[in-house]
Amino acid sequence: MTVNEMLRLIAGGFVVISVVLGVFVSPYFFLFTAFVGLNLAQSAFSGWCPMMTFLRKAGFREG
Repeated sequence: MTVNEMLRLIAGGFVVISVVLGVFVSPYFFLFTAFVGLNLAQSAFSGWCPMMTFLRKAGFREG
């Protein structure tokens, strides 16, 4: 699995989990959903995402 594939998997998982928690536990979890979305948007403009740094260090290969 490449860095980009793993990044999409993690971001999608975070969004799904935070929406479920926002609906069933507390609406404050929607702030985490917004954080993930804003982070993805800034990475589209800057080409850098903090999670990608961690994934590269964890040994995932570049796509």
